Amino acid sequence: MAPPAQSQRSPSPSQPSGKGEVSDLKLQLRQLAGSRAPGADDSKRELFKKVISYMTIGIDVSSVFGEMVMCSATSDIVLKKMCYLYVGNYAKGNPDLALLTINFLQRDCKDEDPMIRGLALRSLCSLRVANLVEYLVGPLGSGLKDANSYVRLVAVMGVLKLYHISASTCVDADFPAVLKHLMLHDQDTQVVANCLSALQEIWSSEASSSEEASRDREALLSKPVVYYLLNRIKEFSEWAQCLVLELVAKYVPADSNEIFDIMNLLEDRLQHANGAVVLATIKVFLNLTLSMTDVHQQVYERIKAPLLTLVSSGSPEQSYAVLSHLHLLVMRAPYIFSADYKHFYCQYNEPSYVKKLKLEMLTAVANESNTYEIVTELCEYAANVDIPIARESIRAVGKIALQQYDVNAIVDRLLQFLEMEKDYVTAEALVLVKDLLRKYPQWSQDCIAVVGNISSKNVQESKAKAALIWMLGEYSQDMSDAPYVLESLIENWDEEHSAEVRLHLLTAVMKCFFKRPPETQKALGAALAAGLADFHQDVHDRALFYYRLLQHNVSVAERVVNPPKQAVSVFADTQSSEVKDRIFDEFNSLSVVYQKPSYMFTDKEHRGPFEFSDEISNLSIGAEAASNVAPVSRVEANGNDLLLSTSDKEESRVANNNGSAYSAPLYDASALSVAAAPQTQSESAITSSASGYTPQASFAIDDLLGLGVPAAPAPSPPPLKLNPRAVLDPGSFQQKWRQLPISVSQEHSLSPQGAAALTTPQVLLRHMQAHSIHCIASGGQSPNFKFFFFAQKAEESSNFLVECKINTSTAKAQLNIKADDQSKSQEFTTLFQTALSKFGMP
Repeated sequence: MAPPAQSQRSPSPSQPSGKGEVSDLKLQLRQLAGSRAPGADDSKRELFKKVISYMTIGIDVSSVFGEMVMCSATSDIVLKKMCYLYVGNYAKGNPDLALLTINFLQRDCKDEDPMIRGLALRSLCSLRVANLVEYLVGPLGSGLKDANSYVRLVAVMGVLKLYHISASTCVDADFPAVLKHLMLHDQDTQVVANCLSALQEIWSSEASSSEEASRDREALLSKPVVYYLLNRIKEFSEWAQCLVLELVAKYVPADSNEIFDIMNLLEDRLQHANGAVVLATIKVFLNLTLSMTDVHQQVYERIKAPLLTLVSSGSPEQSYAVLSHLHLLVMRAPYIFSADYKHFYCQYNEPSYVKKLKLEMLTAVANESNTYEIVTELCEYAANVDIPIARESIRAVGKIALQQYDVNAIVDRLLQFLEMEKDYVTAEALVLVKDLLRKYPQWSQDCIAVVGNISSKNVQESKAKAALIWMLGEYSQDMSDAPYVLESLIENWDEEHSAEVRLHLLTAVMKCFFKRPPETQKALGAALAAGLADFHQDVHDRALFYYRLLQHNVSVAERVVNPPKQAVSVFADTQSSEVKDRIFDEFNSLSVVYQKPSYMFTDKEHRGPFEFSDEISNLSIGAEAASNVAPVSRVEANGNDLLLSTSDKEESRVANNNGSAYSAPLYDASALSVAAAPQTQSESAITSSASGYTPQASFAIDDLLGLGVPAAPAPSPPPLKLNPRAVLDPGSFQQKWRQLPISVSQEHSLSPQGAAALTTPQVLLRHMQAHSIHCIASGGQSPNFKFFFFAQKAEESSNFLVECKINTSTAKAQLNIKADDQSKSQEFTTLFQTALSKFGMP
């Protein structure tokens, strides 16, 4: 069917049909102002709807402000509501126009209809214009004494709004005292709850400057007030009950009798249908009994059933919130929940975030009596189509094994995982087998027999490959082809992108060398050569350490690298007990859901790097940030050529020694092809090491490892040069920052002089620009600063993006670097750190 002709289409009510639409609205509203004709209110409604519709989609209709106010003289409550909505939206931005509304709002505050009185008072307090606060005091005073409860509860919240606009006006009018009287004597429970909420906020703000306010805030936790609220708690709404329970949770009873009185009074709140009320009640019970160990344990038994009921009912989101709190309690007292482990089995239709939490709880409640059933259930999840859940289930099996519950059966299950033809299952099982062997070395024969059949080519994940390499080095005497597998991995050194794998490879080949020297001699030489030429600082340093250790004394090197191992008894927990206690103290809050204390996600200095990437739009950018940032276009780096020539010398030094402060031999591909020493000679060398090898032996360590002395050093890569006139607009920076992965993330220490010199962002910006590193945005104040820098290669438009967070009190800088050219990330990092280290130096 063809679309209707343009002339037949009806215009959308939410879109203006032309530039004169707002003018037409203004004219029509003026004609209807004061009209008493039949149907006038209906016409006003249609016009008001258009005005509100335009306002909602962002069209400026402030020009009809006067006409809207004139048309508000009506008894139609729908028109009143729309007019109040319009006035509240434009009053703050147009304080002069807001003055026009005072008369009709004050008049409506005295209307016979309590609904209109309440709406008018709410709108009057929502104007948020400081110059008009004097007009609020009278209507608020009358509203607090109004006979209708709706008007009183609106007036109570209006007092709080007045406090935020002008605290002195609110306090001088003695409104807090009126709210306190209403809280203790008003018949309407919603008015009481509003008074409690408003007083808590007002007195908390005033407590720092007023001793009287501090005493009043403490009086809220007195026995008469708490008992008065508790005796009326059944009359309150669910929100108000949570508010009262939050207050009671802070109350300190005089003796145990008070504790039991409060708990008996709140017993039926545990059966409430609302999860928030149940959790708030549980928090009261837990806080009251912290000093009573036996009763505290009985509380866990009592609250178990209500929590499990809430988990099984309601939406997945509600179940997750309740499960998070249940998880916290399970971690604190797993033995109490051990008999209820079947409640934590995963259902097929549950979302993955709920399943993951249940797996953690199954791990926590496992003990001698239920381990077999739990592990059997977890093994079923390993074949789950949801790969993250399958991984988590395998990790859960491993964690249970490390708790020394039914280890024999669990090891057999893990070894069966290794034989499954699924890459992610094999990868997770390898990591767990490594941890098991560290704790139970007696299982090495069984595990190695299975691990030896796994091809390293089929293992792609970094952690799994590192675990496999660790086992190849640790148990090379039991794995016949270990030296040859390590040798093949070393041949593909340049293709391995994970620094963790390369570090494990260096250590494994060293261990294998001491156990099977003739077969590993060539591989060790190649590994050290590749490690010394590696651009990653940790890999380079470890290779250099091993090289010099072997140069010094082979027997000492063996004792350092391959000492007698002791079984690990306990693995470190990811969270300290202090953090767990802090989370428990913040029960019934987001801290439990996030599994971290509130300061970690509310204080900006504790946020992760992903938090800052979203804040770039809030930082000072370009010329608009004159007070916080030196704009890139205005800061001229005088003498750039001299600075760059100095930087070139520094980069050349870095390129020659891979960022190390000391020199080390570099090897090229030709060094790897030098013929190894004869086997008989190497064997005699190892024999001599048993009696104490010294550097004064008859041959050099280079010959022992088959390295030889290269005819010529490898040509060093050209130093990285930056464009001193680089330009990048903020929009492009944000787009690149979201798209590119983080290449380098590390911490850098500032010099004491640099930390002392960083008093404002501008001083660092000029210093970095002198090194051809420009700032796109900055913010913060001492001691915490945030910067976003960028730089470009001199020869091409390839960008480096830097997020730099500096804490001057600790003299630490957290760097997150992204790059168009990943291969140059480490070079740029070294250059950036060098420039940062020079900051504040004479």
